[in-house]
Amino acid sequence: MTPPATYPAAHRDDHRDELHGRTVADPYRWLEDADAVATQAWSRAQDELYAQYRATRVAQGSPFATEALTARLQQLLGAGFVGAPAWRGERRFFSRRAGDQEHAVVVVVEPGPGATDATGAPAAEVERVLVDPMALDPAGTTTLDAWQPSKEGSLLAFQTSTGGTEESVLRVLDVATGEVVDGPIDRARYSPVAWLPGGEAFFYVRRLAPELLPDDERQYHRRVWLHRVGTPAEQDVEVFGDGLDLTNYYGVSVSRDGRWLVVSASAGTAPRNDVWIADLHASPAHAPVFVDVAVGLDARSGAWVGRDGRLYVHTDLDAPRGRVVVTDPTEPGVTHWRTLVAQDETAVLEDVAFTDGGGDDTTPRLLLASWRRHAVSEITVHDPATGERLPDDAGRVALPGLGSVSGLMTRPEGGPDVWFSYTDHTTVPRVHRFDATTREVTLWAAAPGVVADVPDVRVRQVAVSSPDGTVVRAFVVARADLVDDDGRPTGPRPTILYGYGGFQISLDPAYSASTLAWVEAGGVYVVANLRGGGEEGEDWHRAGMREHKQNVFDDFHAVAQALVAEGWTTPAQLACWGGSNGGLLVGAALTQRPDLFAAAVCSAPLLDMVRYQRFGLGVTWTEEYGDADDPTELGWLLGYSPYHRVTDGTAYPATLFTVFEGDTRVDPLHARKLAAALQHATSAPWQDAPVLVRRETGVGHGGRALSRTIGLSVEQLQFVGRQTGLVDAAALVGPSVLGGDEVLVGQEAR
Repeated sequence: MTPPATYPAAHRDDHRDELHGRTVADPYRWLEDADAVATQAWSRAQDELYAQYRATRVAQGSPFATEALTARLQQLLGAGFVGAPAWRGERRFFSRRAGDQEHAVVVVVEPGPGATDATGAPAAEVERVLVDPMALDPAGTTTLDAWQPSKEGSLLAFQTSTGGTEESVLRVLDVATGEVVDGPIDRARYSPVAWLPGGEAFFYVRRLAPELLPDDERQYHRRVWLHRVGTPAEQDVEVFGDGLDLTNYYGVSVSRDGRWLVVSASAGTAPRNDVWIADLHASPAHAPVFVDVAVGLDARSGAWVGRDGRLYVHTDLDAPRGRVVVTDPTEPGVTHWRTLVAQDETAVLEDVAFTDGGGDDTTPRLLLASWRRHAVSEITVHDPATGERLPDDAGRVALPGLGSVSGLMTRPEGGPDVWFSYTDHTTVPRVHRFDATTREVTLWAAAPGVVADVPDVRVRQVAVSSPDGTVVRAFVVARADLVDDDGRPTGPRPTILYGYGGFQISLDPAYSASTLAWVEAGGVYVVANLRGGGEEGEDWHRAGMREHKQNVFDDFHAVAQALVAEGWTTPAQLACWGGSNGGLLVGAALTQRPDLFAAAVCSAPLLDMVRYQRFGLGVTWTEEYGDADDPTELGWLLGYSPYHRVTDGTAYPATLFTVFEGDTRVDPLHARKLAAALQHATSAPWQDAPVLVRRETGVGHGGRALSRTIGLSVEQLQFVGRQTGLVDAAALVGPSVLGGDEVLVGQEAR
């Protein structure tokens, strides 16, 4: 590989902003304009540079050669995916992706024609695919964003978007015929759908028409609307949201009997929301009269009316790890709440579900609660009247291992069954059923494809002290033959440290093909549970947001240092990896502690924290990070903003920025600006620690086709493998020729 004399030219402007008495330099402001001729020329030059880096092949037979690694990831993902069922009478709906499918589809299963077969036995079930994104768009750029069957299961509302924009378009199809009977309705990004009984109408969330708004506010101003199936969306009735915060996101649900409408609102991603309830028997659906459930409180709450007619609220009010309260829906306010499931001092309450006799027997018999204890799930069983946990083994549901549970699903018409999904580091997600009558847990649905043989690994949860004394935990995944009987490393290995640390998102144990491929090849993979996430509740989240954001980075560095101190790795073998808010984490790590990492993968990142709120959905995140228009909060942001911490002459780690041109959440300008700054400033030789940008078109921040997911993972893993020594430098030879297991040359968007 012939290194370039210099990185692609990127002129440095003497652009400076005077912000609240501070002079803030911004030499690459010009790279914010993606359509500018200079920006496009710079981006093409970065494409060529990355292609030159890719032109070095991995020797034939290496597990990280492109064809070999692609094939292995396909095997590890070959089982596909199956989701928990959403029951509607005798029909059940679920998501599923076969191992070779690019996207998940929506499936309905229902009884076959006639009640019984010729022998009098129940008729065989019939399965049909209702929505297949590949049938809608064979190019694979259309994603299925959400779906919701009507209460009777006769109609299905579904939302799709194209090119990674996440700008969902809502349609309704007839389940019996599969024909679309309503829509398209645009401007429905992140919209819940709450059906009224009968399937003639539903509540949903839609932005106001763009011509009614200033250009810079067109992605905000959501409202709750009532839509009648088969009528133009222009005739929909606005029922909620006028006069409230322009950045509000709304939740909406309707009780099974159709009487109670619950609406929630949160300003952007603020860690608090307001909740109201309306009695649709006392006021019409087109003009519901709302009563406060929890309004003006510094807490997050979710409310619903159960089959027994009582109002339940899952809240962190006075309980940062969560509790469930109960009241009468006619007296929904906080003063009437009675705690049913109390806060656990070391576990976070995730979800609850009730079993009953089914049909007309609506009296709850058992209450199931799912918890996250230091990121590991458990399910407990309680008395539904008192909330007390049942004694001994009766008070817990046996799980397959130390992993993660998602969802506690019941039939709308009640009964003894609860469904949930389970996964861990080596187990593909599966759906299990708990039978409240027998208290048994059985496998309900496995992924449809072939489950690959996975390497024999050991998973250890370690605890380290952050600089302020806070205990931070991390999962360490390593091949069994690389640890001793006590689970400690037999020697330092190339290691990936992954983190997120924001928005109360928890990094729980989960099956990951990339993790297993890395570990199988002899690397160590570590997932850090940092402050800012949800692993330890809302206090944990708030300890890593706004003025406390530096805690997240300190936690990350503490885990990295502990991995080195305990012999898992060395700085020359350690890579940091993260995306979105995790990309900000990586940007902070490589600019604050460049000595600690050999490589960094920074995907769809936030990096210019002075101007982040001016682009994409940034203004909705000011509650998480701070508002740069406020002088005090600007100080917080400048304290860690990666773009503003770059120092000339520093030997920065090898860095791969991966960006997606359709990203409407985090603008790729962040990666462009920091990449240019690092390329200018780094003293590390290009051939040893390159700073590279991988661009991809036709995709955005979220969902993508399977082949694109694998293509991205292959290139990220190869980059980290080369830069940490997992792929032996002696195996790297000259320019590639296509064939065998060699790396494919080029910058084609997969």
